[in-house]
Amino acid sequence: MTRIERAGPDDAGEILTVQRAAYVTEAQLYGDPFIPPLVESVERIRQAAGTGLMLKASAGSRIIGSVRGLLSGTTCLVGRLVVVPDMQGRGIGGRLLGALHEKAAEAAEIAAFDLFTGHLSETSLRLYRRYGYRETGRERVHEHLTLVHMRRPARPAGEERS
Repeated sequence: MTRIERAGPDDAGEILTVQRAAYVTEAQLYGDPFIPPLVESVERIRQAAGTGLMLKASAGSRIIGSVRGLLSGTTCLVGRLVVVPDMQGRGIGGRLLGALHEKAAEAAEIAAFDLFTGHLSETSLRLYRRYGYRETGRERVHEHLTLVHMRRPARPAGEERS
């Protein structure tokens, strides 16, 4: 049984472990072992958990995924959606993303959710599109990496407010 709940600063070490495990394939895909999620410090994650909206997915006592949301005006900036490799493909990432949408809307008047991912990250791009995100632009940041910026309105067309 997977639980999704708010993460706290004390979860930072385990979330960093999950994040590093999840982003190894991204680093290989882009040929860059120094992508930000792999070099982020536990202190930075602890700060993010204390200042933003960070959710974790747990199976028993094990953290198996997490996602971050940072409120900026009426926009929620989504980041670091991760699931441990041995649990990927089971809908956990989608559940984390959906829970973030709900929790952010409860916390503030949100008009939209923004995020970015790498242009070669097809699994992530498919997930985000399935959850109502649409591409808003591309930004080449390195010879080997173009960021795909995406946005989702807080209430996509056809979605009822509960």
